[in-house]
Amino acid sequence: MAEAEQVDDAELSLRGINMLLNNGFKESAELFHRYRNYSPLMSFGASFVSFLNAMMTFEEEKMQVAYEDLRATERLCECDSTGVIETIRNKIRKSQVDSHRSEVAMMERLQRLIIVADCQVYLAVLSFVRQELSAYIKAGWILRKAWKMYNKCYNDISQLQEACQRRSSAPQGVLSSDRAKPSQSPPLLPEPQEEHCTDLPKDNQKSALPPVTKAAQSNKHPDHQEAHTSSKPKHSQKASLRYEAGLTAESLSRLKGSVSFGYGLFHLCISMVPPHLLKIINLLGFPGDRQQGLTSLTYASESKDMKAPLATLALLWYHTVVQPFFALDGSETEAGLLAAKAILQKKEAEYPDSSLFMFFKGRVLRLECQISSALTSFNSALELATGQREIQHICLYEIGWCSMIKLSFTDAFKAFDRLRTESRWSQCYYAYLTGVCQGAAGDLDGACSVLKDAARLFRRKHNQIEQFSMRKAEDLRKLPPTRERCTMAAIEVLYLWKALPNSSTSKLQLMIQVLQQMEDSSCSGLNYLLLGAVHKCLGNSANAVQCFQVALRDEQGRLSNSYVQPYSVYELGCIFLESPESAAKGRALLLQAKEDFSAYDFENRLHVRIHTALASLKEEASQ
Repeated sequence: MAEAEQVDDAELSLRGINMLLNNGFKESAELFHRYRNYSPLMSFGASFVSFLNAMMTFEEEKMQVAYEDLRATERLCECDSTGVIETIRNKIRKSQVDSHRSEVAMMERLQRLIIVADCQVYLAVLSFVRQELSAYIKAGWILRKAWKMYNKCYNDISQLQEACQRRSSAPQGVLSSDRAKPSQSPPLLPEPQEEHCTDLPKDNQKSALPPVTKAAQSNKHPDHQEAHTSSKPKHSQKASLRYEAGLTAESLSRLKGSVSFGYGLFHLCISMVPPHLLKIINLLGFPGDRQQGLTSLTYASESKDMKAPLATLALLWYHTVVQPFFALDGSETEAGLLAAKAILQKKEAEYPDSSLFMFFKGRVLRLECQISSALTSFNSALELATGQREIQHICLYEIGWCSMIKLSFTDAFKAFDRLRTESRWSQCYYAYLTGVCQGAAGDLDGACSVLKDAARLFRRKHNQIEQFSMRKAEDLRKLPPTRERCTMAAIEVLYLWKALPNSSTSKLQLMIQVLQQMEDSSCSGLNYLLLGAVHKCLGNSANAVQCFQVALRDEQGRLSNSYVQPYSVYELGCIFLESPESAAKGRALLLQAKEDFSAYDFENRLHVRIHTALASLKEEASQ
């Protein structure tokens, strides 16, 4: 890059992220790498690409690269003697801050603070992934610092926007006089066309933001140096200062979009934290307002900041993955699907060949029970993601699940087997899914061999999914696996991952036939739990209640399927909640499921669902 080259880094960074989403991973990485040292914003773009690669692969080498890149971006933002975090701690006095800040200086101060907060969040995520107690504690305090930065920046920018709106509503004559004496020195960025706002909130003078650079501070009109000693009329001094200290509505909107991404994600993610962790979260000072999170992410997605496309993806992820997984009934899921479809329709022209947007289209179709169309979308995304192994893997995962939902076990086996050999994430889990589908398709010898591998591939002892997969694989291998037992194991996974509601009526009826033919008394409770869940999906509430009650009384299978009883109580509670006459009984059953059972498979998962159900009841009662 030529030293004298001047670029609009905000526009360039947005272009780089759009390249990323339009399958230009290589081009995006090259662009950010080329301009990495041009500005903190471009440095952050390069670090984000590294972070994304690390999160898609979970490979230790890539995680280390991401860690180093994020730290480098932090150092670039804190290149002045005190640094952002240090100045926040020390609270620079007003006298130390130049009251004659230029537009560029103010913009960059705010931008740097947001970038440092973003880096802190991604560094915390990298620590969480390591799944060590010390890493959790460290990540918690990192997130606390990041939240304080987001919160301060969000509030400061909101106040600046209000001031700007007041300024824009002033008489036109005042605005004209403000622009009467523009600075003669060349601006660092193109001069904006809209009105400038100068009615800045006083507490912004206390902002804990470091000086930008000495060059930026010295790039002032000579009149500013004379302002304190010259005998110019007061009005002239004020007009000149307004141009230099002004911020445009457009620049503030972009900054608000930038901070709203992290601010919104914080609110959204904390609102979904398991209840037993809420006390810790509250001690750290984190809020958890879901609606505020969605509102902030929507604002960010409509801004001109580089994170606007990422905010769009975050909204699609929430509406098509998170909400359906935790929702009590179909009403919230339906609202989320409508929102997701509106986003996809609005962005279709902007991202016509994006494998990620095609992936989310498939998610919407899957949730609408259009499984064949969903498979078409996932296969199209798979083709579009040629050369992007990580995106191919999430597409293969969905292809495997959709095939299981259709009971097309041969196709599901092919998808999961490829993940088992290619992916570095939880090969034990993929081996279990591969073996189950292989056995359900009729290849029992092959299934036995793959299930044996699941135990060998067990790596993460504290990971619930791997614990479950390893133990279930062992159970299937103890007796020679049969096609019926493998099919029941597939239905069990569909239930636990809340995929049964995506199945068609004909497939659900086939599942009932398979489950009714099972004669193994050791898994009687599990069998009745699954029968109840299928009947519930078909709308047969009376049959579902009977099945759940039988499952609840099963003591013989409690050791091998410890989750059956608490999940049965939860399911009964949900059914009783559907009727106002039995709602109190339903609530009591939910509390029983929460308080009377412990140390079972996917306990956190059930607690989150119970928390969601109880919160929904509380919300209805307050209306």
